[in-house]
Amino acid sequence: MVTSRLQERTTGVNRGWSPWLPGLPGTNTPDRNFTVRRRDSLGGSGSPSRFTVLQMLPALECGGVERGTLEVAAALVRRGHRSIVVSSGGRLSGMLVRQGSEHLLWPLGIKSPLTLRRIPALRRYLRQQKVDIIHVRSRMPAWIAWLAWRGMNPLTRPRLVTTVHGLYSVNRYSAIMTRGERLIAISDTAHRYIQENYPKLPEGRIRTIYRGIDPDGFPYGYQPQPAWLGAFRREFPGVVGRHVITLPGRLSRRKGHEDFVALLERLITAGLPVHGLIVGDGGGNGRHMIRMRRLIRSRGLDRHISFTGHRQDIRELFAVSCIVLSLSHEPEAFGRTVAEALHMGRPVIGYDHGGVGEILGRLFPRGCVHPGNLDALASRTREFIEQAPVVPENRFYSIANMLEATLGLYEELAAGRQGIESGARPGFPPG
Repeated sequence: MVTSRLQERTTGVNRGWSPWLPGLPGTNTPDRNFTVRRRDSLGGSGSPSRFTVLQMLPALECGGVERGTLEVAAALVRRGHRSIVVSSGGRLSGMLVRQGSEHLLWPLGIKSPLTLRRIPALRRYLRQQKVDIIHVRSRMPAWIAWLAWRGMNPLTRPRLVTTVHGLYSVNRYSAIMTRGERLIAISDTAHRYIQENYPKLPEGRIRTIYRGIDPDGFPYGYQPQPAWLGAFRREFPGVVGRHVITLPGRLSRRKGHEDFVALLERLITAGLPVHGLIVGDGGGNGRHMIRMRRLIRSRGLDRHISFTGHRQDIRELFAVSCIVLSLSHEPEAFGRTVAEALHMGRPVIGYDHGGVGEILGRLFPRGCVHPGNLDALASRTREFIEQAPVVPENRFYSIANMLEATLGLYEELAAGRQGIESGARPGFPPG
């Protein structure tokens, strides 16, 4: 029965071994009694109501791409489908397995010719595991997936889906994200990026599926528990009696940390009781962290800005923030932290470009400021501190809608309800 086999596989994963094919390089050591599941027992093309989806991304550390992968994987398992994720691992991999997915530990995000050696092994894996859908979410894994996929029989190979998570530089390397039989654009911004830079791509292959926010994870009007508040104030005593202004995001040059420091300097000089939180880690970029600490020290702001590092309690941090900021210098395809904070009813100020501008324009236009305009940023921040604006409750970015649309696309492709568009054959897009 499907149920018993799913239980068997989930129990096996939680026991510490992964049911990977014997002899594939880079896999965990398989159980000696492992046998490949038949397609009809797990769904496959023989039973369109149940199918196997393999998602591919570089790693499972943190960020919107990783969290979206886990959300889709969990939804697949809940509906009785088989969920496999290929990545190099990371802090979210344990959660993935606990949710009932399988994790294939392959480092396919490394930009090296050596990564190409995984292509034959991946092709064998796709055939033997009878994968129905391949869903790739990043460029280097997409190259490996596509090169493996195009060498398979077009009548029996999996259906190929790509998600455009970023506004990539337009070049031959990035064009791989247009090779999917279906492309998911995570925002109107991403959809326009595809249309403008790949104008010969058939419109019928593009689906806009907005990223979704979990209403239970980020409830409107949420207030932290007293125990959490006490621990938070002990860890960061500088926030006590001050307005907390939070900049979430990985520590990198393009996330606008220099603008954040300049903003705090203006507010402190003006005598406003504020404290800044920089939430996120460096993702291996320790030099930027050192530069930022030196900059803060040189401005005399050590007592007024705190680094929190990576946090699991971002909901609570948003709840205690009077303002959440998004100051990326370059436009992004989406702004997940912006949508999450607004979903909780917290005011957000962000640069009016890309996905951040799209979200603010739709849900909270008062939060838009021109990119890089520090005068406008400081003025709007002071305005919100002096008179906190009301952020209306909204459900536009719904995780339920995102999952329904994504799994609906999988079902459509797995069932073969819609043929491949003429432009979807392997190869570089025209133009």
